[in-house]
Amino acid sequence: MKVFIKINLIVFYIFSFQTYYCQNVPIDFESNGNGLNWTWTTFENNTNPPIEFVANPDNSGINNSSTVAKFTALQAGNPWAGFESMHGTDIGSFSLNSTNCTVRIMVWKSVISDVGIKFVDANSAAQPEIKVPNTLINQWEELIFDFSSRIGVFPQIKDQIVIFPDFDLAGRSQDNIIYIDNIYDTGNNTTSISNENKLSFKAFPNPTNNQIQIETKNYNGVFCVELYDFTGKLIQTTNESFINLKDHPKGIYLLKVAFGDKLEQIKVVKE
Repeated sequence: MKVFIKINLIVFYIFSFQTYYCQNVPIDFESNGNGLNWTWTTFENNTNPPIEFVANPDNSGINNSSTVAKFTALQAGNPWAGFESMHGTDIGSFSLNSTNCTVRIMVWKSVISDVGIKFVDANSAAQPEIKVPNTLINQWEELIFDFSSRIGVFPQIKDQIVIFPDFDLAGRSQDNIIYIDNIYDTGNNTTSISNENKLSFKAFPNPTNNQIQIETKNYNGVFCVELYDFTGKLIQTTNESFINLKDHPKGIYLLKVAFGDKLEQIKVVKE
């Protein structure tokens, strides 16, 4: 019995912190910031050399950061070669809204080509990347990506960012080195939840031994519901107004509801 109580207390604290989980930005690759210690994976880049974190090659311009990310787009790699964060724990779990739909990124490139960004959900679903070309070479340039058209669009809850640093369908004539920094630019572009925000949905009964009913306030559109276990694993997704816990073991779960430009989350208990 004491072991059971102790486990439940640990789970309670885990979910207490997750309830206030927010988008981890800006991604500045500094030792006291975001990105440097994330689990980045490269893809479609021939031998897939990992991204490197190096000293800023040019701090005389608009970017005076100490540390930046270095991606080498190999000539033998695909045009859409890039790197991506790990699902969940890196950038966090969030939905796009009016405060975080503008994404700024600094790039230093020796060639002109598109830079692409996309966000992915826990099941690897995503809308196509948005691409913006750099206009300057051999110096830092800030690119701006407008994701406002993706607000409320499936998949609504994202937990991964994917970067395509040198998206050139014409192909490369050489290996291209791209430096990247300050994704999201400032820490103001965040989606967070606090007790000061008036809840726009309710989930009941809670605790329950069967199903949770979900009602939204002042919203009649489509919404997305996700259920996570105490380890943070996504175990159920639905667009219905209820979620069934009948086949899940007793314990504490995290319920996330995305609707319009809102993302709300709450602990639920299965008795």
